[in-house]
Amino acid sequence: MAYELLKGKKGIIFGALDERSIAWKVAEKCAEEGAELLLTNAPVALRMGKISELAQTVNADVIAADVTVMEDLENLISTAKQKFGGIDFILHSVGMSPNVRKGRAYTDLNYEFYHKTVDISAMSLHRVLQTCYNQDALNEYASVVALTYIAAQRTYSGYGDMAEAKAMLESIARSFGHHYGVKKNVRVNTVSQSPTVTTAGSGVDGFDEFINNADKLSPLGNASAAECANYCVTLFSDLTRKVTMQNLFHDGGYSSMGAAN
Repeated sequence: MAYELLKGKKGIIFGALDERSIAWKVAEKCAEEGAELLLTNAPVALRMGKISELAQTVNADVIAADVTVMEDLENLISTAKQKFGGIDFILHSVGMSPNVRKGRAYTDLNYEFYHKTVDISAMSLHRVLQTCYNQDALNEYASVVALTYIAAQRTYSGYGDMAEAKAMLESIARSFGHHYGVKKNVRVNTVSQSPTVTTAGSGVDGFDEFINNADKLSPLGNASAAECANYCVTLFSDLTRKVTMQNLFHDGGYSSMGAAN
């Protein structure tokens, strides 16, 4: 059921790869709720993924942008600003760890890979926000949401250096949320989602155990990608204008649990 919560709003979705991506589900739901969209991902992801199919479904343009390259982001944001006049919301669903992908133990990290993990997964949010800030691209009361995971605050041995990247991501959301809120009432939040079966998540060692254990412990069970999309829509809408600088758990209650029978 659609409620037209985003009717007339314009937004950018970072990170949709295929139909298993949370970003893919968010894009579909935003379009269903009346938003106009621009889709973006890294050039290699555009070649590997199915984003052109999503673009047809939601009637959106696709612009390639490497989130570690300022020139790409400056072009993306300026193009979006020209197309829309101003941007009402952004989803940051970007994360990748070469160490995790290559199976490096946390006690044996490659530090060049570590830099890339942080660069792609955390600093990219700062780049996006700073680019928008400098170009005055976000409308008043715009909303930026970045996806994170509870491993930013708790230890999950298989999550590797992505844990630090997510912790930094959450800190950036708080810090930039202050500056952008003061300047233009822009909201910046992170959503800490249940472990979700995605192409990216499947590369984490022991991910099936993450999912199964969380689902058993969560009073409401794990939140699906589609349910996460619903939640993101509320954060993009005008119903949450006073919610900012928060790390919002969307995990069926898992984050508040200790043990259960």
